[in-house]
Order: sequence, then structure tokens, then C-alpha cells
Amino acid sequence: QVQLVESGGGLVQPGGSLRLSCAASGGIFSNYAMGWYRQVPGKQRELVAAATSGGSTNYADSVKGRFTISWGVSKNTVYLQMNSLKPQDTGVYYCNLKWRGVTYWGQGTQVTVSS
Repeated sequence: QVQLVESGGGLVQPGGSLRLSCAASGGIFSNYAMGWYRQVPGKQRELVAAATSGGSTNYADSVKGRFTISWGVSKNTVYLQMNSLKPQDTGVYYCNLKWRGVTYWGQGTQVTVSS
């Protein structure tokens, strides 16, 4: 079955950087999209950044110019480079894959931005 494995979360000071990675397995993927969502307690999960296999990207306004989503060489891995991190970027970051009308989620990785 399809699995998403995330890594790269942690604690960072404001202004710092982190890179998240998400590797998808269990399918031969075509015409799909992968992305990152963030959730904080008491709020809905919200889109941070997404990319399609066709090459388009989409970012939340709050991260434009600071975060970059990119594909790995094999195109079954997606990265989220997060620069100039702010305390409001804190949350659990979930990797997401949309393929053949089904949405898959990773287990989540905690990102905490604090001094």
C-alpha cells in the first residue's frame, strides 16, 4: 500500500532554517501531487505548499518567499525548504499525496520555532 515517510522536523530558533522530506512508496505514481500541510492545536490542517508532477507549485501566502517545495531526483520524494522561520510556523507538518482520486497522509513531523 502507499506509504509516506516524513523526516526533518525539530526545534529551531526564529530566523533559522529546516528542511522536511517526504518519501512516497507503494505505487507507480503518475499525474499526482504532493504537498505539505500544517496543523496546530484547535485549528484545521492548512495547506503550506504543494507541487504537481506536471511542474506547478502552490504556496500559502504566509510562506511565500520563505519556503520552497521541490522534487527529489526520483520524483517520489518531495522536500520543503523552510527559511526565515517564525514562531507562527510552529505546528505538525503532514506530507500529503493525491493520486488516482485518493489522498494519502504521512504521520506528521513536529516543527517548533522558538527561542
